Amino acid sequence: MMDALSHQDLLSLVLVTVAGLYAGTQNVLAGGGSFITLPTLMLVGLNPLSANITSTVGLFPNQVTSSFAGRKLAGGVRDFSLKNLFFISIGGGIVGAILLLNTPVSIFTKLVPWLVLFATAVFAWGSFIRKSNQAPKSYPVYLTKVIHLVLGIYGGYFGGGIGFLLLAVLTVAGQQVRMAAATKNTLVMAMNASAVAIFAFSEQVNWTVGVALMIGAVGGGFLGNWLMHRLPEKILRIFIVVVGVLLTVWLFVRT
Repeated sequence: MMDALSHQDLLSLVLVTVAGLYAGTQNVLAGGGSFITLPTLMLVGLNPLSANITSTVGLFPNQVTSSFAGRKLAGGVRDFSLKNLFFISIGGGIVGAILLLNTPVSIFTKLVPWLVLFATAVFAWGSFIRKSNQAPKSYPVYLTKVIHLVLGIYGGYFGGGIGFLLLAVLTVAGQQVRMAAATKNTLVMAMNASAVAIFAFSEQVNWTVGVALMIGAVGGGFLGNWLMHRLPEKILRIFIVVVGVLLTVWLFVRT
């Protein structure tokens, strides 16, 4: 079993816990916590594949609490129920997780810079370009199924920027922003639940790091709720985009 930190000092675990605390807080306030945890886990010695998988596992409890908090607002789109969206997300997450586990580390290492670049662009678009008050457009129900399946696969495979992709799809389908945000949290949790159930049996999970990340992320969930009305969200979003750009450049140079 991979255990990149087994012979390192406590400082690395403290760093991971602090990263989890920040990521959990960030996920509540603005999203994008994986932009913090992925480079941190790579910094302390995990390869990109292990870092991505361990990050998904470590942040999952934070996603469960976010989903539970907004469960009453979540809903489906037109004639397509939340239950159907939920199960499609689970199915997509399973496919994405299986694809990830069958991707060689060398190939995933080459893919990561492009995935982070894409996720950063999506995050920036959702934060600063897209207007939430645009009139919703309609599209066929079958297309809703296809889109959510593809998003589920992406969520299980990598997941960066998945929240903004879902928000865009849900609002275009007709949901109001507040309802779309709650639905998004539920569907992201569903994608990652299936992925985590599969990742739990993978040797790529570093459980020492994962538990440290969980502790920090759960604490970040409580801190994020406390800070929600006390910090300017725009500053947090700018910080995430800057981190994403720097991480993308670093990954391209590194590979």
